[in-house]
Order: sequence, then structure tokens, then C-alpha cells
Amino acid sequence: MSISLDDTATSGIATKLAAGAAGLGLLVALLAAAAGAGIASLLGGGGTTPSATATAAIPPAMLTLYQQAATTCPGLPWTVLAAIGTVESDNGQSTLPGVHSGVNFAGVAMGPMQFEPATFAAFDEPVPPGGANPPSPYDPTDAVYTAARMLCANGAADGADLSAAVFQYNHASWYVNEVLALAHSYGQSQARTVAAGTAGGVALDWALAQVGTPYIWGGETPGVGFDCSGLVQAAYRAAGVALPRVAQNQYDAGSLVPAGAPLQPGDLVFFGQGPAQVTHVGIYVGVQGGQAVMVDAPHTGAKVRVEPFPATIGASWGANTYLGATSPVG
Repeated sequence: MSISLDDTATSGIATKLAAGAAGLGLLVALLAAAAGAGIASLLGGGGTTPSATATAAIPPAMLTLYQQAATTCPGLPWTVLAAIGTVESDNGQSTLPGVHSGVNFAGVAMGPMQFEPATFAAFDEPVPPGGANPPSPYDPTDAVYTAARMLCANGAADGADLSAAVFQYNHASWYVNEVLALAHSYGQSQARTVAAGTAGGVALDWALAQVGTPYIWGGETPGVGFDCSGLVQAAYRAAGVALPRVAQNQYDAGSLVPAGAPLQPGDLVFFGQGPAQVTHVGIYVGVQGGQAVMVDAPHTGAKVRVEPFPATIGASWGANTYLGATSPVG
């Protein structure tokens, strides 16, 4: 039995990431391939160190609880539990109905992990150390351990099928995509240290941590909003490299990557009607199954996301054309 959650009750708590099964499949595949490891490892299992994003968002007691509960299900990353807790109740910090008492706006879900009563009862035992007896969906310890058991029973064991496990938690592809991408940002995993120590690697790592931030025209603020060039400028600023503000100027300022030359993580990829009509920029991430992917702030109504693009100069990308890439660091 799955949990039925009320998106209205949680919409102000956590950002909604790029939705859709296709986007989910790409993101999951990208994470799994980035360092030749399984998705469970790359989302942060075992002793993975929490990222700055995680420690800023999650109270220490809840962070410890997520880490401890995940050990009861080998292959379940603690970051997935933490991402679910963030989405459902801001890690127990929300004052919305149903988090600390009563039920949510839909009249069904309870507690920091937002369980339906029957679902909670199906997975609430054995009582974990420090939990309430009898178990309560409002008790953080009971709720998190119960969530771990439910995920484990539905595909998380040994990292067999994390996306399926999360889908059973809430039957919505946008929810799965949100949770897995947020989990990715919570763990300092191998997938986020590609080209570590280089300006491009630092910028890419920083940009990936912004996945899920809303697109705002003119935006350049973490947690608030970015437009395409604002994300790029902020990412490279974090790496100690100053870039111009708009996509056209960023294209003009970089060193062009020769046509046919392999792209490097952190390279900037550009789109528009021509070299003098650049309208969009993203940061190159890598190749998955022969498909180049980038992280970008795409357009109004969307959020920072990882998505595919055609890496052949002159190829169409929506209404625009892929114009090529530059290296901001020479």
C-alpha cells in the first residue's frame, strides 16, 4: 500500500524539480554513470558526508536520524530519506496541518514523513531505539524508520530500484524526480566531484547543487531563482572565475572549443540563432548513452535541471540551434 500525499500541503515547503518520466530516466542514468557506480552509491549511501546543501536544510537531529535509519536497509541512501523528509514536512519543521498533529489538507496523511494510517501500521515495527511505544506517525524516529522499511520493501534494498521505491511512496513521476535530484544534492558523492580541483569541476558541482531552483528572469540567487546566464555566472564565481552576465557576452568572452573536439565537464554550451544572436547557455555535464547532457536554467515556468542537448554544431534544439561551446578557463 502506498502513501497518498497532498501536494497542496507541501508545495510551499520544497521546490519542485523537473517533472516527467523522461527527465527522471535521464537524471537517474546520468547519476549512475557519472563515476561507474550504482545510483545508490552516487546518491549518498553509507558514510557519505552530507553536503553543505544538506547541513543548511536539515536540523542536526533529523540528519542523524536519516543516517541511522538508512543503515537498516543496505542499499538505501540516507539522502533519499532526507529528501523525502524535506519534501513532506521540511524535515519536521513545517507548521502545516498534519505534521505535528491532525491530518494534512487532504485529510489523510500524518507526521513528518506524511503517512496514511494503514501504511504506517504496515511498516511501523519493530519499534526503533528512541521511538514511541506504541509507534506514532508523529514521532520523528518512528516515522523515519517506518519510511526506511517501506522503501526497502518496495525496491530500495541493495539499491535494486530506488526510483520504483520512491514512486511507491507517492505515485507521481515529478515526485520521484524531485526526491532523487534533491538526494543527489545532499550527498558529497563521486558523481558530483568530476573534474574535482579544477574551476570547471567546482562550477559544475555548484550548478548541480542548484537543481530544482526556479527559473527567474534576471535571477542570480541560490534558493531563489536563476536565469540561464545568472546560473552560469554564479557557478563560476563560486569557482573564482569572473564571467560576464548575459549569454551573448559569455559566449564572446570564452575560448571556443574547436568543432568536433571533445567537451569537458564545466564547458559552457550555447544556443541561439547564430554567433551574434546567442540566447541560451548551459554547463556541460557529460555523456550518457551517447547523449550529451547539461545543467541549465531553461525558461520561465521551469527549474534548474539536467537535460540533453545535441552536441553537433548547427543541430536544432527546440526553436534554437546549438552554436558550440567555450571554455571559460582557457
